[in-house]
Amino acid sequence: MQKTKASADELIALILEGIEEVKGVDINLLDLREIENTVCDYFIICNGTSNTHVNAIVSSIQKTVSKAIHDKPWHIEGSENAEWVLMDYVNVVVHVFQKHVREFYDIEGLWGDAKVTMVESSYNS
Repeated sequence: MQKTKASADELIALILEGIEEVKGVDINLLDLREIENTVCDYFIICNGTSNTHVNAIVSSIQKTVSKAIHDKPWHIEGSENAEWVLMDYVNVVVHVFQKHVREFYDIEGLWGDAKVTMVESSYNS
């Protein structure tokens, strides 16, 4: 028997909580389930104001998810320069950008067929 995994909704809520904990900016949730041949079901995209802030967001997400459901990312990439950090939770992939890098790569534009939900933050950015 496989250990029961947290639902995608629970994982998403915890990731968003981790982002909000350290005031991540411009949070979008992209639902990719209706698109064929995708590598995951959801993207969560946000940005930080500096490489220090990007790393703080990544660390906060890891702590929040780990503490609540004892799950950790399958893979993390990009934390060395912290301009674009990708956190792979298998069905949910988190992209934490610095603003100029996010604008350059335009993930939301590349995945234009995805259903995008802008997440209102509980603080003023």
